[in-house]
Amino acid sequence: RDPHTHLPAASYDLWEERHGIFTYTTATVYAGLDAAARFADLFGEEELASRYHQAAEEIKAATLRYLWDEERRHFLRMITVDKNGTIQKDPTLDSSVCALFQFGMLPAHDPRIKHTMHALEQTLWVKTPIGGLARYENDDYYRVTSDLSLAQGNPWFISTLWLAQYRIAYATTLEELHQAIPLLDWAQSHALPSGVMAEQVDPLSGEPLSASPLTWSHAEYVMTVHQYVGKYCEIQRT
Repeated sequence: RDPHTHLPAASYDLWEERHGIFTYTTATVYAGLDAAARFADLFGEEELASRYHQAAEEIKAATLRYLWDEERRHFLRMITVDKNGTIQKDPTLDSSVCALFQFGMLPAHDPRIKHTMHALEQTLWVKTPIGGLARYENDDYYRVTSDLSLAQGNPWFISTLWLAQYRIAYATTLEELHQAIPLLDWAQSHALPSGVMAEQVDPLSGEPLSASPLTWSHAEYVMTVHQYVGKYCEIQRT
């Protein structure tokens, strides 16, 4: 781990583009340590369980200290820390910070998550008839339009489905749960007639862009449907 912040050491991000300490990576490491603690506890390895649990809690505390931006009221995409401990913030709104609720570090109802998700949707939702959620602010990968007032980037299946997963995680009533349906419909309507989902979609024409099919897009769709059905059954029982 980084000696100055106690966050996971710098690595490349899930988009394979940047090097630093990312909120996404931090959330996944936290989840791994939490799972390791639970496994160790099941096997009676109390010392290991305590060690993993302590590390997870230290990382969570460091996340709230260094990766939450109180002034901007959303989580940072990443920070970089030099050898002297000087921290540089990257406040770019990035859909990958959804990992904080997806991997269980914070619940969907946490005010910081709510503020972050509101900022993501307001900024990254594509404001053309195509709709969908862009990956992050000013994303130039396969960019179709340079008009950032229309689209911060092309809409991606995975980022749009992450928004659906947030609505599902947040829902406590069927009415709230049903707010995820338009996003599932978006993914279905922008798949090819064969059912194939691409990586991203042209924000002007709706045509598929980049890799197609993309297993990641299909996997997120399956997980989102699974989460929807699970939450539906949970709400019905209560």
